[in-house]
Amino acid sequence: MAKKRRPVEPHRVTPDAVDPRYAWDRPLQAPGHMQVDFEERVDFRRLHAYRLGRVRQALAGSGLGALLVFDQHNIRYISSTVIGEWARDKLTRWCLLTGNGEPWVWDFGSAARHHRLYAPWLPPKHSLAGLVGLRGAVSPKAGLFTQAAREIKAILGDEGVVDMPVGIDVVEPPFLFALQEAGVRVSDGQQVMLEARALKSADELALLNMAAAMVDGVYQDIAEALRPGVRENEIVALATQRLYGMGSDCVEAINAISGERCSPHPHNFTDRLVRPGDQAFFDIIQSFVGYRTCYYRTFNVGRATAAQVGAYKKAREWMDEAIALIKPGVTTDRIARAFPKAQEIGFESEMAAFGLNFCHGLGLGLHERPIISRLNSFDDPMDLQAGMVFAVETYCPATDGVSAARIEEEVVVTPKGAQVITLFPAEELPIANRY
Repeated sequence: MAKKRRPVEPHRVTPDAVDPRYAWDRPLQAPGHMQVDFEERVDFRRLHAYRLGRVRQALAGSGLGALLVFDQHNIRYISSTVIGEWARDKLTRWCLLTGNGEPWVWDFGSAARHHRLYAPWLPPKHSLAGLVGLRGAVSPKAGLFTQAAREIKAILGDEGVVDMPVGIDVVEPPFLFALQEAGVRVSDGQQVMLEARALKSADELALLNMAAAMVDGVYQDIAEALRPGVRENEIVALATQRLYGMGSDCVEAINAISGERCSPHPHNFTDRLVRPGDQAFFDIIQSFVGYRTCYYRTFNVGRATAAQVGAYKKAREWMDEAIALIKPGVTTDRIARAFPKAQEIGFESEMAAFGLNFCHGLGLGLHERPIISRLNSFDDPMDLQAGMVFAVETYCPATDGVSAARIEEEVVVTPKGAQVITLFPAEELPIANRY
């Protein structure tokens, strides 16, 4: 017989409550990467407690008995464990949290033993070796999915929530089927996790600011290297090496777009040679201690035409209008109205133009809440809150038919409004290596 579920008192967690020393009127930290004894920097155990408290609060109000997560960002948010980018697309790690318990982590082979040695915030018996399908490479006929589902159900019974639904995020279909065959009721857990991750603590803000500071420096390198004859992929290589040298734990993607490739935006890079007068824009997506950047800048190479300058000015106007509206209590549909309609930038629908003029939350994931655009925000607006962090992106094609301007700023929502943390100058169109 399953144990009766103990009542769970919701955790009232806000950035200020978890870290009472945080003051919005103080400068946002971007300290060195080392821990030191003479000043307080990022407190990782406080960070862990905050994130786990946020999940417990969201879980308590969800109607779910537990969360079973496979998304690497969700596993890290709950358990403060990670084994590197190798695991990003394998679906071979998972984490279970009930309202009454501590996180359980199933990890790849010896990583579980490593956690027992070096992650003392997890109870030793909660770090387990696990393997199921490796995205189908191991057939369900081997029985590993069935075994894992039974193990999970036993823990749900021990922790008193076996009769309640379990929220999951992303999962291999055979794992889902095995859970259902074991009698586990499955529901959507991704929405619960995104709710938990929406508000950042002071430690998270510092890590996001540090990640942005790294890209500030890379853009200085790009500005100096961007000259006729350099290839897009060479700029990508330069930026990638620099970021890993500064301490990045993942350079997820770098867009490098130049010349006639700017319109329409292809969202990738090639071996194209940069030419005099090109407009070129870049997006640097990387993470420091898991916390990501999404940070566009546009340059012209040597000189700029009136059409290129005009496109940049319009992209900047849309950007500034959106940022001026950002403050707690403002609904996301108001921000979306600051962006141009799809037809204004040459697209037939908001779906076709999605991702060019919009906002997206940043944290351990590249796309968290809020997502603000003309595609979704008019039908499903949400209130902005202090502690949110998101990127604001604008794009404007030039009248020459080939050039385009792309700008992105990362902002922290403070009680007084938006604080921009992407600081490489972007008020006017930068000209790299001016003639």
